Amino acid sequence: MKEENQQFDVASHFVSILEKDDNMSPGIAAIKTLLMVLEKTKFDTVQEFHSTLQAAVGAMRKTDKPMTSVVSGTELFSRFITLAKFDDKTMDEVREIMLNRGKMFLEKLLESRNVIAKQAITFITEGCRILTHARSRTVREALILAAQNNKRFHVFVTHSAPDHHGEQMVRELENEGIDCTLILDTAIGYVMETVDMVLVGAEGVVESGGIVNRIGTVTMAICAREMKKPFYALVESFKFCRLYPLNQRDLPNEYKNDG
Repeated sequence: MKEENQQFDVASHFVSILEKDDNMSPGIAAIKTLLMVLEKTKFDTVQEFHSTLQAAVGAMRKTDKPMTSVVSGTELFSRFITLAKFDDKTMDEVREIMLNRGKMFLEKLLESRNVIAKQAITFITEGCRILTHARSRTVREALILAAQNNKRFHVFVTHSAPDHHGEQMVRELENEGIDCTLILDTAIGYVMETVDMVLVGAEGVVESGGIVNRIGTVTMAICAREMKKPFYALVESFKFCRLYPLNQRDLPNEYKNDG
């Protein structure tokens, strides 16, 4: 990496993107950061490019932000932008190709929540009662889209201690005219028998089919299964991880983040 490029603070840029936009997934913020690295850095070899990206991802992994979607998203990004043919290309041309492919990749990801929301509203029926856990941006978008399509329903939102993100979720939904009830985390079993479905988001999906999400999700899932309630996870495809944990404790510590 050239000396003039070393002044770019990857971690600070990554964190600042998330702080400026509360609706952005850490995975999307990481990909935007890698695009900035690609724009600001000159490479002499493809190997140097890979080393620079790995160092950038390493810097982001040292922050206190949730890492599941960061790891999965950046791995997919790196594979996607290097699929093009680079034979007989100069490094400047290779860099330009990678930039164009990276921007195309980001555009597709930015549209993914809307695609998921359109699919999800087919499951939301008139007058149904929905339980969700804390605040999921993808779930919120699906519920808002359903309301905009003139569907009436009621949403139960867990308080989600200790950060109380459920309160924020309720405010955002009520601002869109959606009826909500904020419940204690311990009231899941009490409310479950009255709802028609459970909708949750996720930070990641592992190879066993399990999801990585904030603490309390597994309790909700077990309760839903026992009471035979449909349980749906709304997750973007870039959050699929190359992990196969055998149990809760087998998940790497960097993937365990209550935020």
